[in-house]
Amino acid sequence: MNTTEKEFIVNKIRTQYIAKESTQLEALKELDKQVKRPANVFAYIFGSISAIIMGAGMSLVMTDIGSTIGVENGMIPGIIIGVVGMAFAIVNYPIYKGILSSRRKKYASRIIALSDEVMKG
Repeated sequence: MNTTEKEFIVNKIRTQYIAKESTQLEALKELDKQVKRPANVFAYIFGSISAIIMGAGMSLVMTDIGSTIGVENGMIPGIIIGVVGMAFAIVNYPIYKGILSSRRKKYASRIIALSDEVMKG
């Protein structure tokens, strides 16, 4: 192994242990994450719950699981539960956009000021 390869490996390892400087660009990225994270978390959780509800309704309609849990005819409750799950899935995106929009309005002035500082250098 020659000296340039050794220096490269040493520098690569060394950079992992050096404390990173907090730059304005890093602060801007973190602020952007802070705006988007709550909307994304809500959308993932609400969408997953919606899919589970819709799947439960489909299971009642398409299988005999209803008889094992005590439902005589699973068709009507299954359709109702499935439609409720679909409705939740449909409204998920507008709710996500609403949350994201309100958070963008809340943080807009700070992000614009910080981005102006970054652009000016």
